[in-house]
Amino acid sequence: MTESTHAVEPFRFYTRLHLTELLGIKASSLAELIRCMKSVPGSSIYHHTHRFLQQHQYLSPEPPNDFAYWATEALGEEALGEHLASVNTVQFGDIRSLRESLCGTMERYAGEHPRALNKTADPGEEFFFMKSVSFILPTRHEARTLEEFAGILQEITADSLYYHMFESRLRLEKQTNDFSTWFSGSLGDAALAADVERLDPYTHTMEGLRRSLLRLIRSRIPRR
Repeated sequence: MTESTHAVEPFRFYTRLHLTELLGIKASSLAELIRCMKSVPGSSIYHHTHRFLQQHQYLSPEPPNDFAYWATEALGEEALGEHLASVNTVQFGDIRSLRESLCGTMERYAGEHPRALNKTADPGEEFFFMKSVSFILPTRHEARTLEEFAGILQEITADSLYYHMFESRLRLEKQTNDFSTWFSGSLGDAALAADVERLDPYTHTMEGLRRSLLRLIRSRIPRR
C-alpha cells in the first residue's frame, strides 16, 4: 500500500470554550449530596466529573472527580472517596448512566455505613454545585487523509483534542469518540478506530494522549 486513502467525508476539527456557572445549590452531608445529585442538570454532573481531566491535563496519574475529593477531604470518608474515584467516568455514553452509577455508589456505601449518611462538613466546606456551559466553535482545520490528520493533530489545542475525544461523545451520547467514528466510517479503517477507542485517558496527560494518538495514526500511514 503506497497511496494514502482519501476519506469519504473530511474531518472538520472543532474546539470549545466553556464557562463555569454557580447553581446556588449546596450540600453539607452525604444525604444532601445524593439528593441534589439526582436533580441538578446533567451539565453539573459533567462539570464535577470531567473538570479534572480538563484542568489537570498535565498531571498524572489519574485524577479523582469532585465528588470523590469532597467525600475524602470534607467528610473524612476515605473509603467512599476511593469508591467514587474508581468510577471510570469516561466509559459512560451518557450523563444519565454516569449519574446513576455515582449515586448508586454513594447509596451502597451509606447502606453499609449508616452513620456516614448525615455526617456534615464544616461550615465553608459544603459541596457547591456548578455547571459547565460550553461553546463549540469550528476551527480552520480539515483533514482528508491520515497524513493531513496527523499534521493537524500536532497543531490543535488541548481543548480541541478534549472535545473530540471526550465531550462530544458524552454530551451528544455518541457510541465512540469523533476520531474513531471518522477512521472507521470515512476512512474504512476499523482497526485504527478500535485502537484509538481502547486508549485509556486516565493513564495519559492530554499531551501524552496526543502523542499516543499520533503514534497509532502514523503506524497506519503507508510508506512512500
